[in-house]
Amino acid sequence: MSFDEIIERRGTHCAKWDMMQPVYGVPRDEGIAMWVADMDFRPPQAVQRAVESMAAHGVYGYFGDDSDYRAAICWWMQHRHGWQVDPGWILTTHGLVNGTGICVDALTEPGDAVILTTPVYHAFARVIRAGGRSVTECPLPQVDGRYVLDPSGWEPLLTGRERMLILCSPHNPGGRVWTEAELRAVGGFCRRHDLILVSDEIHHDLVLPGQRHHVMANVMPEIADRLVMMTAATKTFNIAGCHTGNVIVSDPALRGRIEARMGALGISPNSFGLNMVTAAYSPEGADWVDDLVAYLDGNRQIFDGGVNAIPGLRSMPLEATYLAWVDFGGTGMAPAEFIERVQGQARIAVNHGASFGAGGDSFLRFNLATPRPLVEEAVARLRAAFADLQ
Repeated sequence: MSFDEIIERRGTHCAKWDMMQPVYGVPRDEGIAMWVADMDFRPPQAVQRAVESMAAHGVYGYFGDDSDYRAAICWWMQHRHGWQVDPGWILTTHGLVNGTGICVDALTEPGDAVILTTPVYHAFARVIRAGGRSVTECPLPQVDGRYVLDPSGWEPLLTGRERMLILCSPHNPGGRVWTEAELRAVGGFCRRHDLILVSDEIHHDLVLPGQRHHVMANVMPEIADRLVMMTAATKTFNIAGCHTGNVIVSDPALRGRIEARMGALGISPNSFGLNMVTAAYSPEGADWVDDLVAYLDGNRQIFDGGVNAIPGLRSMPLEATYLAWVDFGGTGMAPAEFIERVQGQARIAVNHGASFGAGGDSFLRFNLATPRPLVEEAVARLRAAFADLQ
């Protein structure tokens, strides 16, 4: 397929394009949507064929016998990540925000605290607080312009109520691929403080050339009794609307606690999601992902080259994901001013850095998973909006 094809998404109940005007005031017809983390690309043909086959059959009843679905997940994790998963470890949730909420609900109590390494994906804090828990923020320091995981500085920030740590690996919004040493340090921290570790690895397939993702379950098998792995095909293949995520837990006791809560809530997956994931996790899907990552890397180079040429702006080096994290702090502008230039003048809808927690105030997050002509147009608009600095 051609990732350059511009597919009109306006008027399709698309959150990313149809909601940018009511949420950010960016004109629907003139704006470029670079906020919500989904892609403006069609998934591989294998996924399209699976949906078309369901539509051709025309009966949409309850799904039974998910053995092919589980086998596809196991195949993908083994062949793409060197991670051997038992089919019985897999619990299926309605996406990973739902999976996060279930983990918080099943494995902590109201009044407990959950650690987040901020800035980090904003839905984590929203779900935690909505569940009557509090967030303990452990801000990520920067070394040589990129975030690092350093648990040695976290102890003074603890309140004694922490029961869980949620890790974003690879990191959203900073785009870091954590090293094995960093992951081991986090795992050791969780063991010392008796914390459940939820490792959200939804971006693990979107690792740019020259980088390698490390699966936490492989890095630290000795903490299996407190480790919850979360993965999904939705981010990789742009099928987020099917709301299907994998919560993978090897420890029977830990898995039983989550499974019991899911049973109490009556959670079961939908047939469209199971069929789409089964089709995506295939050799055809793997070839598509390889092409996608190469294309995203090209977009990254164009975007970073243009943005970093604007005095006062710096795009954090991207190692994974398709989300550019741009620091406007060097402009000396308050957030209201640089946001107005990006949204009001450049007419680009972006995520505001403050929503990602401590350390995000001077940043904006840009979604680069869009046809290259739109990335080039966005760069041109940003250069015009900040022309007085050049």
